[in-house]
Amino acid sequence: MVEEGKQAPDFELASDTGERVRLSHLKGRTVVLYFYPRDDTPGCTKQACSLRDAYGEIQERGATVLGVSPDTEASHVKFKEKYQLPFTLLADPEHEVAELYGVWVEKNNYGKKSMGIKRSTFVIDGDGNVVKAMRGVSPDDHADLVLAALPG
Repeated sequence: MVEEGKQAPDFELASDTGERVRLSHLKGRTVVLYFYPRDDTPGCTKQACSLRDAYGEIQERGATVLGVSPDTEASHVKFKEKYQLPFTLLADPEHEVAELYGVWVEKNNYGKKSMGIKRSTFVIDGDGNVVKAMRGVSPDDHADLVLAALPG
């Protein structure tokens, strides 16, 4: 389980541009790493658009936003274009990074159990340490929580 005050686990995933993104290559920058269940669903769209709308302020505070879901790179491209998302989306189809961060969990949807991502966000400082871990966040106040966790 990823904890505040501990080193964030390093990972490498394919982005919506097809490039590989490695967390350790972002040392020196604050990273907002958010996990969401699926592209273009109501809650995930609301969450992504709230970050889009707050993106200017997030950037002013020196942070990079990375969104992670099990969707494919192609799905991410469509989602980004449809909602004009200015940040990078990472494909985790095998949910390896979601498992590494402890957000791949059993869910109970209308009596049917399945595995999926628990909507969660980790703010990681320039030294690679988790300064804020937010599990089970609501799309409604997600951007506000992220801004409250960032310096400045």
